[in-house]
Amino acid sequence: MNQEDLSKKIKQKAIDLGFISCGISKAGFLEEEAPRLEEWLINKHQGEMAYMANHFDKRLDPTLLVDDAKSVISVLLNYYPVKDLFQDKELKISKYAYGEDYHKVIRHKLKELLSAIEDWVGTELSARCFTDSAPVLDKAWAAKSGLGWIGKNANLLSKQTGSFFFIGELILDLDLVYDHPVNDHCGSCTKCIDACPTEAIIKPYVVDGSKCISYLTIELKDELIPREFENQMDGWAFGCDICQDVCPWNRFSLAHQTQAFNPHPELSEADLSDLSKEAFNKLFKNSAIKRTKYSGWQRNVAFVRSNQK
Repeated sequence: MNQEDLSKKIKQKAIDLGFISCGISKAGFLEEEAPRLEEWLINKHQGEMAYMANHFDKRLDPTLLVDDAKSVISVLLNYYPVKDLFQDKELKISKYAYGEDYHKVIRHKLKELLSAIEDWVGTELSARCFTDSAPVLDKAWAAKSGLGWIGKNANLLSKQTGSFFFIGELILDLDLVYDHPVNDHCGSCTKCIDACPTEAIIKPYVVDGSKCISYLTIELKDELIPREFENQMDGWAFGCDICQDVCPWNRFSLAHQTQAFNPHPELSEADLSDLSKEAFNKLFKNSAIKRTKYSGWQRNVAFVRSNQK
């Protein structure tokens, strides 16, 4: 099978597995991203996410993660829900966390894709699957493979599907036909910048992670959320969708088809402001929300509620 036919089969298999898009790029050092990442770290926009400064070289070069890596296959998996469950609620949860933790879902699909590729080429490959779980610049690779462009809110945007999707990669030692980046279609729009209540988007395409509501409610492990963010949380107790909700390209978002991302049947009716530890563990048993642990959840809820009062 030639490279062109194999590349087409890989993309079709990805769609068959439920991914909404698949693109392929040549593995190598990300020259354009290197100075941007270095500047971002120097300015300490990672906040307390110390891991972002680890493995700097590996983060920019997948050949250091997978022996003899030749290609990076990027995939997108839609998570946009049928209904925004918290649009009119005092406490809000990011749409990506309505259902099961995406890491397991995407990893399983990527392993199926890898298995199919190995069957087609008739040999075991040097390969690894990733989804927000290792030093890989997933948005950069997705953009390089033509799946979208990096928007002013630093998210990957697609003209066809918006931005409510997860990104995964399969890095492998196989030469394939490579795709090309697409143009930036943000134009003069600044809706995401204007809407961010904490002013985390400090300038187009640059986000100070330490000011982002998602960081404050998920990544920040301090006992207290800094008082400078009082009255700026807009009800978000886990994550934040503001910059995506206002993005014009998300008017094209369609409901996902992944059963695992359907919300827990009790989620929309639960009193999130008064969950016992037992109720928290039951409601979010397979959810990404468990990352905050019960103590983190209580901290977030208390901070948001005190602001509202």
